[in-house]
Parts: sequence; structure tokens; C-alpha cells
Amino acid sequence: VQLQAFGGGLVRPGGSLRLSCFASGSFADIDNMAWYRQAPGEQRELVASVTRAGIANYADNAKSRFTVTRFHATNWLYLQMNSLKPEDTAVYYCHANIREEGGDWRDYWGQGTLVTVSS
Repeated sequence: VQLQAFGGGLVRPGGSLRLSCFASGSFADIDNMAWYRQAPGEQRELVASVTRAGIANYADNAKSRFTVTRFHATNWLYLQMNSLKPEDTAVYYCHANIREEGGDWRDYWGQGTLVTVSS
């Protein structure tokens, strides 16, 4: 099982980026999926999460600017980020709670994609 994150890059303040994450491999099911971020010198923090039913939850600093969506049938997770600020600069990680074919639930992390907001 592997999570692969895409879409980071350099963007000016006020700009937008869309991050994507794909879960590949052999597994039985995916429960919650989420985006986290880690800025230099900071702890990793939750940005947004979405349940299997599509119920989203956001960190306060992401509300009204970011939108998390997922397509359960195809194992894709997205994060649309608008009105980006320099303080959004971080490595963004996707996370998923996945039930392996043997029945155990495990947490998986993607490799991270760097988002830099700078003029």
C-alpha cells in the first residue's frame, strides 16, 4: 500500500494550488483521509480531514480558504487551497487509515509535497 502526493510548488501570496493524493496497492478499505502539514521547525499539524461519507473537518486556519474532497471509489484525495499566505508554506502530507487485506487497520502517510508561498 502506498500513498502518493502531488501538486506542491511555488505560488505567490493570494494564489491557489491543488494537491492530490492517490492510494495504490492491495487493500480492503479506506476510512478517514486527511492532509497534514509541517513547517520548518514546527510540529506536523492537521489541515483538513474527510470521512468515508464525505464529511469534512478543517483546522481553523484552513476554513473558508481550503476545500478537501475525496473520491472513495477511486482512492483519490484532493486539497484545493485558495488565498494562500506565506504562513501556509510547509510540506504537506496525505494520510489515510487503511484496512489491509488481512483485516488490520493501519495508518499510512504519503511522502510529502512542498508548498512554498512567496513573492
